[in-house]
Amino acid sequence: MPTRNVLLITGASTGIGAATARKAVHQGYSVALAARSADKLTALEQELGPDRAHAIVCDVADWDSQKAMLQSTLERFGRLDAVFANAGFSKGSPFYGGPDKPGEWRDMVMTNVFGAAATARLTLPELAKTQGHFLITGSVVGHITSTRNLYSATKWAVTGIAQSIRNEMVGTGVRVSLIEPGVVDTPFWGAVPKPGTPELSPDDVASAVMYALQQPPHVDINNILIRPVGQPH
Repeated sequence: MPTRNVLLITGASTGIGAATARKAVHQGYSVALAARSADKLTALEQELGPDRAHAIVCDVADWDSQKAMLQSTLERFGRLDAVFANAGFSKGSPFYGGPDKPGEWRDMVMTNVFGAAATARLTLPELAKTQGHFLITGSVVGHITSTRNLYSATKWAVTGIAQSIRNEMVGTGVRVSLIEPGVVDTPFWGAVPKPGTPELSPDDVASAVMYALQQPPHVDINNILIRPVGQPH
């Protein structure tokens, strides 16, 4: 049996990450599933089959936790062909007149910005060996200004991270794709009010991820900006 391509997904326990894992396994990948929620990861691993899926409890805001994630992936599958740096969350507190909770901003920046950058730093050497593919979850609000929310600034940062990685990896054969969803119906929102617009499903975004992954090796899908019909911004 030929070796299956291996896809590592952070933020894999729910939403876009879990939907991508399901599609990837269906299309022949082995998947390493990384997130903080052990129970949800274990359930997804059992659903997909332990021979195809490997659950790894990981906090992407912690460098050593990510190092252990990569080591566990390589020990389990022996290679790495693609990485989807998808972990992230939003806290909607405003800049002016909001609660005195700088900790929630710190956690968001550490997950959304540092976490994504650390995933890249750790995994790109492995992807260079396989001429693999690095994908990262940005957002529509990485192009526009979202009021009352530092989250938008973290996604502007992710847009810059993706462009910088692409420039660095020229000549290595590594492809880099920035996936930029609009409003998606996922647990991501938590207590943050959703905009009053139509919504994408996690499967819609996962299909975009798989589209980028399945292009020929000489084709690099740099950006996929995907909104539900009717979302104005």
